[in-house]
Amino acid sequence: MKKPNFIIAGFPKCGTTSLHHYLNEHPEIFMPEQKELHFFTFKILSKLKNGPKDDIVKEMQINSSEKYLSYFQNVKNEIAIGDASPSYINYPSEFFKIKKYLNDPKVIIILRDPINRAYSNYLHLKREHRETMSFKDAIAVEEERMKNKYSDFWYYKFNSTYYEKINKAKTTFSSVLILTIEELDKDPAVTMKKVYKFLGVDNNFSFKTISEKFNVGGNYKKNFVTKLFFQPSKFKNRIKRFIKPTSFLKIILMRLTSIFRVKPEKIDQNLIEELKSYFKNDVENLKKLDVNISNWKEY
Repeated sequence: MKKPNFIIAGFPKCGTTSLHHYLNEHPEIFMPEQKELHFFTFKILSKLKNGPKDDIVKEMQINSSEKYLSYFQNVKNEIAIGDASPSYINYPSEFFKIKKYLNDPKVIIILRDPINRAYSNYLHLKREHRETMSFKDAIAVEEERMKNKYSDFWYYKFNSTYYEKINKAKTTFSSVLILTIEELDKDPAVTMKKVYKFLGVDNNFSFKTISEKFNVGGNYKKNFVTKLFFQPSKFKNRIKRFIKPTSFLKIILMRLTSIFRVKPEKIDQNLIEELKSYFKNDVENLKKLDVNISNWKEY
């Protein structure tokens, strides 16, 4: 049975869902129906489930080689076979295992301005009716959440620290492509050509959903409808096993819920300065890797 020959390794809330759907349109690329299999990090992630509804989210993660490979049983003659699981990049201890099992796959890593990424992460959990704190307070209790073994998706600063993880990926895997969500948003067609070329597929292909973004963050009104659509539940997990979340369904869902989007509060300026100081060295080190951060804040 065929295995993936490339992975989208991270980072969370950096456009990995959009990238997954764009790639899925290409006839020479195979992407599994379920994004975020998290097979290679399952043992770590399975111990991090003490946050609100974390245990329900974990139900969709893959815990065996047999289950993992079953997601690729429909591969035909596609050139590139992918696994988009943004937890992989956060655990360099698992890189060698990934390299060995997948025979040194190509690796795509997508980044985002670290403060914007952290805030989008916060708004995502707030949208799911799970995060109840202010962004400032949530940042303050991150270490406590780590000690209490919340899912790593609650670690807003941890998920926005890049350099050491990327550097380890570059020294472990033979082929690594680094992108930013800012360049994907600014010119998706050009960015996707770069991705297609990296994967060795036809780079003249034009995808239909070029104007769409998937898993868009933002602030939403708290009501029954948004809770129904966004909050994780065992019932929805059962539905997903029978009705796969296709690009079309995702677009319909986004348009239905967009009427409940409201402008998020601005981040407190003192907190911005605190976070700039926290991320400064990490961002400076990224420049050594020739990452295009021209659209980021000054750190």
